[in-house]
Amino acid sequence: MPVTKYSRQREAIMDFLMTRRDHPTADIVYQNVKSAFPHISLGTVYRNLNLLADLGRIARIRVGDGVDRFDYNTTLHCHFVCRKCGRVMDLHTDVPSMANGMEGRSIDGNLIEGHVTYFYGSCSRCLL
Repeated sequence: MPVTKYSRQREAIMDFLMTRRDHPTADIVYQNVKSAFPHISLGTVYRNLNLLADLGRIARIRVGDGVDRFDYNTTLHCHFVCRKCGRVMDLHTDVPSMANGMEGRSIDGNLIEGHVTYFYGSCSRCLL
């Protein structure tokens, strides 16, 4: 992993993400971190989120709506995406997957490095 210079702003972004389970967007991170760093720019937040994701310290979640979300939890787990309200949440269950254990295997000449699993539907709030 490349060595990166310490940044108080980056640390504040990590601290914020550590407290969240709702997979916030960069805009939400920006709105919350700027209270501690009033002069931080949205671009700085984006750059730091992308750097942290590239370093594997956080996960970047892309569910097909064009908006990146970020997750402090980098362990292998599944997500549920509500098609009605757009919420993204962790699924707290072991979901058997044919893809589990495929990392490092070669299939059709392609090296498998990882996978993600998203489930879509209506969340419990939208079902009420």
